[in-house]
Parts: sequence; C-alpha cells; structure tokens
Amino acid sequence: MKTTINFKKSLIATFAVASITFSCKDSFLEVLPTGSLGVSQLSSAAGVEGTLLGAYSMMLGKGFTQLAGPNNWVFGSILGGDANKGTDPGDFSAINPIQRYEADPTNGEFNGTWNAKYEGISRANATIRLATGSTALTDADKKRIIGEARFIRGHFYFELKKIFNNAPYIDETVDYGTGIEKVTNAADLWSKIEADFKFAYDNLPETQGAAGRANKWAAASYLAKAYMFEKKYAEAKALFDLIIANGKTTNGKKYGLVSNYAQIYNAANDNHEESIFATQTSMNTGDVSNSNSYDVLNYPYNTGADGPGNCCGFFAPSFDLVNSFRTDANGLPLLDNSYNSAANAVKNDYGVESKDAFTPDAGNLDPRLDHSVGRRGIPYLDWKEHPGKDWIRSQPYSGPYSTKKYVYYKSQENTLTDGSGWTRGYSVMNYTILRYADILLMAAEAEVEVGSLAKAQEYVNMIRTRAANKASWVTKNGAPAAKYVIGTYDTPWTDKNVARTAVRFERKLELSGEGHRFFDLVRWGIAKSTLDAYLANEAKVLSTMFAGAKFTTGKSEYMPIPQTQIDIQGKDILKQNPGY
Repeated sequence: MKTTINFKKSLIATFAVASITFSCKDSFLEVLPTGSLGVSQLSSAAGVEGTLLGAYSMMLGKGFTQLAGPNNWVFGSILGGDANKGTDPGDFSAINPIQRYEADPTNGEFNGTWNAKYEGISRANATIRLATGSTALTDADKKRIIGEARFIRGHFYFELKKIFNNAPYIDETVDYGTGIEKVTNAADLWSKIEADFKFAYDNLPETQGAAGRANKWAAASYLAKAYMFEKKYAEAKALFDLIIANGKTTNGKKYGLVSNYAQIYNAANDNHEESIFATQTSMNTGDVSNSNSYDVLNYPYNTGADGPGNCCGFFAPSFDLVNSFRTDANGLPLLDNSYNSAANAVKNDYGVESKDAFTPDAGNLDPRLDHSVGRRGIPYLDWKEHPGKDWIRSQPYSGPYSTKKYVYYKSQENTLTDGSGWTRGYSVMNYTILRYADILLMAAEAEVEVGSLAKAQEYVNMIRTRAANKASWVTKNGAPAAKYVIGTYDTPWTDKNVARTAVRFERKLELSGEGHRFFDLVRWGIAKSTLDAYLANEAKVLSTMFAGAKFTTGKSEYMPIPQTQIDIQGKDILKQNPGY
C-alpha cells in the first residue's frame, strides 16, 4: 500500500472579524494576509505538525527547478559521468553548459536549486521556532519534532555543501529584521551539519507512526556520511558498526539488502528494508508535484502506448557507465579501466534503425546493467523489449541508451501513477536518499582507510552476492536476457590501494544513476583525471555534446554561487566560488 506522509500542505486559513469597537488604537487594522496563519494558530499541536510536513515536502524540490529534486540527476550523476543530458541540443538547453563544466553564475538552474534548498531550511527553522515556543506539545513530541526538523535542515545544508560548497548558514535564531541579510557564506557548514544530525540521532525514536519520517538510525547514517565527506574515517567507522548491527527503518524493519535488486526501484515495494530514508510521494492530490515529478523528464522518448510517460529522453546513460558493467571470466569488474577499450566496450545499436536487425552484446556482463540501463533488445521492465533508436530522440546527441531505475511498470499505470498532468508519467515512487547498500559501501571505505581490509571485502561481497541472485536477473523467453557473469572477491585483499579501487568501483556500479558519483569523485580527489577520461571517451561519438569539454581543477568541483543571490545580498556578503 502506498503510504506514509502526504506532503501536500493542507493548512488553510479562515479569518473572521467577530467585532470591531471604537478605540484610539488601530491594532484592529492589522489583518493577516488571506491564506496565512498566525503564530498562535501554528503553535497548536496540529499547526506545528503541519509546518513540519511542509518542511518534509521541500525534499521533493517542488516549485523551483527540475534540478532541485532529491535524485541529483544533473549535479550528482550527469556531472559524474553516469549519464549525459540526453534528448537534443535545444531541449532544456540550460543543462548543456553544466554537463560540460562551463556554466556561469547567471544560469537560472543554480538559482532555482539554491532557492529550493533555502525554502526547505526556512520551513525547518520555522518548525523549530514554533515547537520551541509551543505550550500545546508534550515534551516528548517537542523533542521529536525538533529532531525531525533538524534532520531536514541538516539534509538541505548537506546538499548545499555538496553542490555549492560555500553557503550562508541560517538557523532558527535568525530571521528578517534580525540580521539575516548580513549572514555571509564563510561559515564552517560541516560543524553545523554534524550538530543537526547529532541532535536528531540523540533525540529521535527508532520507530515512528509514519514510514516517511526520519528516525534515529537515519540520522546516524546521515551523520556517518558527513564524516566520510570530511574524511573522519574513524568516527564514521564507529557509527557504521552501530548502524549495521542495530539499525532499523522507521517502520521497524531491520536494515538489510532487498534480495531482488530490481525491487529497490519498484513503487509497489516502497519503504523496504534497504530504505534508510526516502522522500514520500502521493497521487491524485490535485498537484502532480506531490508525485515523483523530478524523474518525469527522464523516461525514454516518444514511447507511445508501449512505454512509460511519452517523454522526454533526458538522462541518457553514458557509454562509460555501460562499459563499466563488463566482467572478466571470474565475474569481476575490469579495475584496470580497460572497459572502454575496443575489445571490451559493450556492443550497442548506435546508428542502427529500429527496423533493422541488431544482436545485443554476447560477452560477460554484470546483471545490474540491465536493471540500470535500457538498451536495444533487452526487456524494458514489463513494457516490451527496448526498441533502440525509436525510443531515443537524437542518437548523435545523447547516444543509444535510456535510463531504467525509478521508472514505473506498465502494470502500475493509473494505480501508481498520476495522469492528471501534462504527461501520464508522474509516478508515486519514493526516491531513496539513503539506502543500506550505500551505507555498506561507505563502511567498506572506512574499513579500508582505518580498519580491516577483510571487513571491507566482506561488505563489498555482500553487495555482489545480492547482484548474483539469479532469481532477480532480467529474463527473455525464460532465460537470462544476456550473458550475466558476476562473482565475489575470493582472494583476500592485502593491498590497500587495490581494496580502495575495488570499493570505489563497486559504488559506481551499485549506485549508478542515483546522484552520488560526482560527489564521490570530488571527495576522493580524483575528479579531474576520471572526468577528463570520461569526456574524451564520450566525445569519440558524441562530439556535438562533449568535444572540447574539460574539468578545471579548483573550479569545477563546485557550482557557482548564483549571481542573482550575490546581486541581492551584495558581493561583500556573498563571495563567489573560485574560478567563476
């Protein structure tokens, strides 16, 4: 059953003037704007809870820009080389310079993303203020609500830190008229992010009445992730040990890997044991932005009745990503980066018309490829075999592949989709911001850096063992749809560099297209070498998109501070990031 929190704000104000008396005072002329609520009304138990739900709702990025969603499909995946923009050059052209690392501060998508994050922070701060001053809440509810609000605030500042690096820190003590306009973007955000997640970890319960709410273990997981970005590996390892041993979802499920990889991305299986924290979605609310609206552009192009959404062909998986799923005779990835060579590259139908014959690749492949990427001749969920070029808007611009994760099934249309918008492609699939596989792989990283290579190998093999579950493989005519060969690392790891490479590559495979890759490359300090190689490889075919593109060290790691914000605040308050 689709559940949990309906994030649509439902606080509707009605006001009545009961009486007006003659007086020398004119306070009776101070009337709240229509559609707003006063502090006294919002300080009720229902008012505070409603404000909290409004803060949760901003995790969908609704109302600002398609790039502000929780999936970070542009800032995390496209910039990280998982995919390119897709479609054609003229469609959503603001993304074109971003994916080439050439965007400037006037690009409106940066301002829209910035505004969306700060709207979420504003709502979290309002919730904290209201809860702190409310006399209608029990002490336990007050502690819980403030813990949830601080978790939400920590999430948005984490996003700002990853994307922009330098952003003003605004908490519940600062508002209009109390110095908000003088807050610079020079603060140490990491200490603030840590404090929010620590408070949430210490004060939130393990289980809650709605699966979409943050709990103690979600806060612990986010805090450990922050430690990883700060390279505080010992602190992260200590938390990961606790999370792996004791963590449970808000709805009471012990953390674990979903046995069938495809079921991670099935709307009918939302809030599963691998979902540490996920945005919640809903349908038929009168507003399709309450659904998974941030993925709606990313389905295959022009699919008609035989495919999802009928739009739009964005977020096309890269050649580099697809080739990364090549495996050797033992079912292991090609860690020497030879996967893009002519001998190892995965066969594709670039330049082949859908009416013409095509035989898919016959070599060894990791089965996660066909859960992650739509490619010619392989069943596309329960729709039909991917027809190739007919589902691609412009192969010369975007390549031959379609995204496949977070796409709804044909059997779910009109039951787990909201068709009331401009496209029938609005699904009610949650987006998993933190999932257990992500935690296991970060735990493996921490073990490599300060712990045990054997424990790191164990965690990676847990991920690979799940992928090797033959019952979950994509099939065609009752048999595996491709030559899936995947194995575990059986020779003990003794070299730290080899172990580090294996863990990092496993993150690329397991979490592909989920908004992590670029941020991983930046925090590992290998963005320049990795992404220049990616750009050169893609440009061999997609020259219109990538010829001449390059990553600039000291600049491209972060997006520019939006010029609109600098113009509003003043350049003495907001400092532009280096290189822009």
